[in-house]
Amino acid sequence: MADRALPSLSTAAVIAVGSELLTPFRTDTNSLAITSRLDAAGIRLRWKAVTGDRIEDITQAIRDGAARADLVVISGGLGPTADDLTREAIAAFAGAGMREDPTFVAALEARFAARGMPMPTINRRQALVPEGARALANPLGSAPGLLLERADVTIAALPGPPRELIPMLDALVASTLAPRSAGTPLVRRVLKVSGRAESAVDEIAAPIYLTGERSDPPVETTILAKPGLVELHLSCRTADEAAGARAVEAMAARLDAALAPACFSCDGLNLEETVGALLGERTLWMAAAESCTGGLIAARMTDVAGSSAYFRGGIVAYDNAVKTSALGVPGALLHAHGAVSEPVARAMADGARARLGADVAVAVTGIAGPGGGSDSKPVGTVVIAATGLGRGRVRTFRFIGDRALVREQSVQAALDAVRRLILDL
Repeated sequence: MADRALPSLSTAAVIAVGSELLTPFRTDTNSLAITSRLDAAGIRLRWKAVTGDRIEDITQAIRDGAARADLVVISGGLGPTADDLTREAIAAFAGAGMREDPTFVAALEARFAARGMPMPTINRRQALVPEGARALANPLGSAPGLLLERADVTIAALPGPPRELIPMLDALVASTLAPRSAGTPLVRRVLKVSGRAESAVDEIAAPIYLTGERSDPPVETTILAKPGLVELHLSCRTADEAAGARAVEAMAARLDAALAPACFSCDGLNLEETVGALLGERTLWMAAAESCTGGLIAARMTDVAGSSAYFRGGIVAYDNAVKTSALGVPGALLHAHGAVSEPVARAMADGARARLGADVAVAVTGIAGPGGGSDSKPVGTVVIAATGLGRGRVRTFRFIGDRALVREQSVQAALDAVRRLILDL
């Protein structure tokens, strides 16, 4: 139970610490997870910052966050090395000294001993706690978190690795932050639409979701466009969480019906998870034959835990000779129509299905660029075929963008073709 003398929490600031986050090579994703958990607890994000590993910059970021919000959540900078300075920055902000927590020293020593290793001396830094703060247990790593609760601000510092941060964050929200929340929880739902442009989706959806913004409680809708995918984010913030959930569900159902069959998810699942669920429910096996996507479909499918129960495998047939030898595509068909053609795509899908013993298969062949296009088949021309269950579908697409974007859109369209084949849409 939170200390009743402490003020309630309604707004938050998030700080991501790490010089690597200021380069093109690493992206801050922790703030997304933190924001999601705080929203659900009714604590609204007001400010966010990324700072490098300089104690002056981290300390100033804490001051800036504390001036704007009731709660400051920091990720990163709790490791054992000289550039891990979040502990020191919190102490500097608070004008406090540091103490070593013997409980965490012992835990660190036991962690290394369990691996048959002596603990390096520098790891003792991870057991330093600013005066007035308390350490938070980290069962999945060596870096304890920190919590400093004051009358003017609460500061929580969490380790940077997401596999350590998220369990610690969930525990902290449940035990300490949510009980002190003064805000209203946010109910959220995400609908995903494949194969339609953002403007086409909005033309259908806007007359529906605009009525939700005027309802009681109001449901807000934000549209987010990604390659080959449009997401509608529905949210409702109300003191009556059950009423908010009902309003969001009602709006989701209306939008789903209006956007069918392109709307494939009202439950937040991505497309490979949706396809996997359909395959699993029907005890079907899937295979893939890939040319221009080079194995990306198989990678997406096998990213899902448990996919070995429904994904048989894939064949990357980039060269025409491999299309013939591995998939059984007749050479005459390739000669007559070219590799990027609907007859060849269908033959590739049928070949993968037969060679890999699958119930359904999808094939992709195309010109991802930047070269290889022609007047009749420009860069971005991609043919996708899905066959099985006594039916088949094949379609030629004209995708735009660079090579990576064309390939990403191709994978999305291919997975959607499997979804539609299974559902016979």
